[in-house]
Amino acid sequence: MPTSQHHQISDICDVIYWVRPARLLDVGVGFGKYGLLAREYLELWDGREEYDAWEHRIDGIEAYAAYLKPWQRALYDHLYVGDAKDVVPTLEVRYDLVLLIDVLEHFTREDGAALLEALRARADNLLIATPKDIGHQGEDAFHNTYEAHRGQWHRRDFSLYEERLVIPNPYSWLVLLGSAARSVRASRARRRRALLRHRYGGWARRFFPSGG
Repeated sequence: MPTSQHHQISDICDVIYWVRPARLLDVGVGFGKYGLLAREYLELWDGREEYDAWEHRIDGIEAYAAYLKPWQRALYDHLYVGDAKDVVPTLEVRYDLVLLIDVLEHFTREDGAALLEALRARADNLLIATPKDIGHQGEDAFHNTYEAHRGQWHRRDFSLYEERLVIPNPYSWLVLLGSAARSVRASRARRRRALLRHRYGGWARRFFPSGG
């Protein structure tokens, strides 16, 4: 569908904020939710206090041109229209972060694996979200043949990648591949400790000191 699961939004925004990519690629733009969220948290939270002076490059790929409306064109610096497996090999920009959110399941396993390798060759980090159970979705969804679910992925499928972080989620495999995996893991751990100290006060500080 031209949308994605709501339960993973905060974790995805955390990764965008912590990685702080100068160049971001959103594969499978759809409604444009992550273009908007990336634009907000990259441009308005960087300390510049400039509302219109955008400094981050946010590009997108969308296979189904009918999904693209004026708001996506306003949010993204460049929109590539076409099948991602055909578009990605032609890209000349290297990205700091690529979003592949609820997209991988729309490819066969073979094509999906090839797309991951093509993206990893053009990006430092790749954030993937794909359902733990893809169920059934046919080619008639939104009158778009690209919407069919064709490939189920599992945690073990990402174990070949050394630099990876699997972010717990009850419904999706949410996986960060790339050089930022270690720093994002550390940021998540610091936040957990801060939340525990806030919740349990002095008792928690005995076990989770602020410098740890």
